[in-house]
Amino acid sequence: MLETTGRRLRNSARYLLGVGEPELGQSPRQLVGTRDKVKLWRYESDDRRYAPPLLLVMSLVTRPVVFDLQPGNSLVERFCQAGFDVWMIDWDEPGPADSENTLETYCDDYLPWAVRTVVDETCDESVTMFGYCFGGFLSVLSVAANPDMPVENLVVLATPIAPERGPAQLRPGRISLRFDETGNVPAEAMRTAFISLEPVEAEVTKRVNLWQRMDDDQYVTAHRVMTNWGDDHIRFPGATARQLERAFTDGNPIIDGSFRLGGRTVDLGAITIPFLSVIGEKDHIAPPETSEPLMDLVGSADKTELRVPAGHVGLFVGRASAKQCLPPMIEWMAERSRS
Repeated sequence: MLETTGRRLRNSARYLLGVGEPELGQSPRQLVGTRDKVKLWRYESDDRRYAPPLLLVMSLVTRPVVFDLQPGNSLVERFCQAGFDVWMIDWDEPGPADSENTLETYCDDYLPWAVRTVVDETCDESVTMFGYCFGGFLSVLSVAANPDMPVENLVVLATPIAPERGPAQLRPGRISLRFDETGNVPAEAMRTAFISLEPVEAEVTKRVNLWQRMDDDQYVTAHRVMTNWGDDHIRFPGATARQLERAFTDGNPIIDGSFRLGGRTVDLGAITIPFLSVIGEKDHIAPPETSEPLMDLVGSADKTELRVPAGHVGLFVGRASAKQCLPPMIEWMAERSRS
């Protein structure tokens, strides 16, 4: 009893004072290339059993360290242990020079550059692209618009291809498009929109659970990790935000087949490679209905929708994910990889 009380007091003090913040992103990696502010990382591994290489694509509004939170709770670590050659794109936070970045900048320039770099560095013929949230949105657009890009498999998680079916606070035209001195949408605007999705009761429940488990070192550390990452949003490129607002305010051009990118119409039916869409049934940011149209739009003969009992981040973070979500994802990719 005294030991438990001591842990509660110690963890409470450390939490309130911000002492001993957990270190994120500990997996060893090497910077392989840069293009403007974009960085391309390759994670070290002595057990690369599968090809093609696996390229992780994060959203533009959050930092990609969520892919590699901590040892034992890291998507990167799990994929490396499974035998994949793991690479990651880090968009970095946009500044004034990036405020004019459009969807074309990401889909027709940065993503094809990253794919070519991975192919050249590994002497492989292609990559498996793995996009999360808006990173999945960019991935499907890029693959559909660039059919010659050497992507062998496409995996997307929590990808809101139909944002008009999701939370009102995140629909194009609903987020306040005020711009800061850099010409980009400030991080606080995005953070406010995400916070508004959490009912007061849910926030209170999380705090109560934290207090009740303040003697559990592992739980407290995990809570601090997710809170720190979740609060650390970054600016959203100004030109991309305006482009999305124009495109989606009066309908969904992707679903009706009229979406324009770089002067041509993009049809997701042009995606014919093996395709996996992972949906979290408890996702309140990208609810299932925002991702469901992908299965009808994508033209692949080999396409799979995997629905799991998880939230937006719980798709690949936490103990439940390690047991329920990651194994079928890894199995799907391994079956479509070369050993």
